[in-house]
Amino acid sequence: MNLTETLGLNHTTITAAQLSNSFCTLDLHKIYVVHALYRFTQVDIRYSRADVDFDGDRPLAPAAAQLPSLNDTNRTSLPPNPAQADQGYTLGPGDRIRIDTFQLPQYSGEFEVLIDGSINLPVSGLVSVQGLTVIQAADVVSAAYSEFLRRPLVTLTLLVPRPFQIGIAGEVSRPGSYTVPRQDTQFPTITQALQTAGGPTLAADIGRVEIRRPQRSGTPQVISVDLRQLLATGDLRYDLALRDGDTIFVPTADQIDLLETSRLASASFAPDESPAVNIAIVGEVFRPGTYTVTGTARTSEAGVPGGLNVTGRPPTVTRAIQVAGGIKSMADIGRIEVRRPTSAGQEQVFEIDLRALLLEGDLRQDAVLQEGDTIVVPTATALNSEDASLYGSASFSPDSIRVTVVGEVTEAGVVEVPPNTPMNQAILSAGGFNTRARRGTVRLVRLNPDGTVMEERISVDFAQGISEENPILQNNDVVIVGRSSLASISDTLGTILTPLDRFFSILRTPFRIFD
Repeated sequence: MNLTETLGLNHTTITAAQLSNSFCTLDLHKIYVVHALYRFTQVDIRYSRADVDFDGDRPLAPAAAQLPSLNDTNRTSLPPNPAQADQGYTLGPGDRIRIDTFQLPQYSGEFEVLIDGSINLPVSGLVSVQGLTVIQAADVVSAAYSEFLRRPLVTLTLLVPRPFQIGIAGEVSRPGSYTVPRQDTQFPTITQALQTAGGPTLAADIGRVEIRRPQRSGTPQVISVDLRQLLATGDLRYDLALRDGDTIFVPTADQIDLLETSRLASASFAPDESPAVNIAIVGEVFRPGTYTVTGTARTSEAGVPGGLNVTGRPPTVTRAIQVAGGIKSMADIGRIEVRRPTSAGQEQVFEIDLRALLLEGDLRQDAVLQEGDTIVVPTATALNSEDASLYGSASFSPDSIRVTVVGEVTEAGVVEVPPNTPMNQAILSAGGFNTRARRGTVRLVRLNPDGTVMEERISVDFAQGISEENPILQNNDVVIVGRSSLASISDTLGTILTPLDRFFSILRTPFRIFD
């Protein structure tokens, strides 16, 4: 009994629809046997999409990469990828593949895709598989063999994928071209590629990352990936697998989000170690200028740069302030600006509030710094006693400032006092007034940044808090305590009478000799 008799047909040409109707109650293995036998029974099976569509997508084709998967039961139906559905691996130069032709070992073997994207088949010669999936390439090979064989059954398998050449541009530390190796059976992903390029910069918008994938048609496919969802949910579908020739573009964020910046700095695709960064800091700090900042920096004395202790921790704004000697007494830490250069040559400006850090413990305000940042610490218009005490005890304020107290005090000289110390406290630190002091007023001498000297006479009231009559002292201020009127008169009389006393002493000398 031949195939047509088995099917109950009285002609030798049947359609795929008739096959489907005749075997609607049979399992896949029986369909596979019939499909494998039709080339030996001389039955011409015609198929078209109008006749049958076994899996709702593909017709029954005589050339298939996997014969048992006629209804695609071995495909995994993944939930929709929020990034973009993966269209499968495409072949290119350097791939090593194996072709198996059913019962024809002379037409089988291992092949390497040549530099022009073709493979050299027995008898058929060069056949291009550039940009084709494994299934598409199997159909192309089957079509090439069909010129010499009757309905060849071809299976194509990828043995060794080629090294991936990836382009990375935009907001990454080291943009350029990279060769990304494959780890075991896993293809490299977008986060692995970003890590290879040194990680995204802190100006990056990782919610709008683009993958530009070349297509056989010449028009690249653009895939949008939201890596923020990967960090927020851990959903690996957002970590898209890459293909050879992909270009990753990381755009610049329109606006800096301090929370996103903190997450980005601690992400798995951020740099493993926090390198030293070169920054500039200006404004109300003791030593404005350019610095290399990393790890933990702490300054104990005003104007003395903090030491660098490399601990692998990312450099932040407070550490930069510490390296610059700490904040001055009139720094407005609630409106500090960070100016950040982007890869496009523009500048992002965002504001941080270190007052919220001190009062509320908002760690987002201690922004992580990157190469080329500029920190601007503005001057406060006014400062109350509560803020002065708060700022003076902050970690980014120096432990002490140096103030010189001279004149009629118990222990005149240089005294070290905490930052934002009022004048009254400095006088008391020098032992307080002695008996000769003018207790009503003192003089405050201050060297201005422009080189001029300011001198001001200030009334003294130890009951006063911070005010114009009890100002906050700055580093290297000089407090002069004058003499009282009685002490001045006494000193004047002493100055006048001292020469006379010496004269009379000379006159008394002979009498002392004879005595």
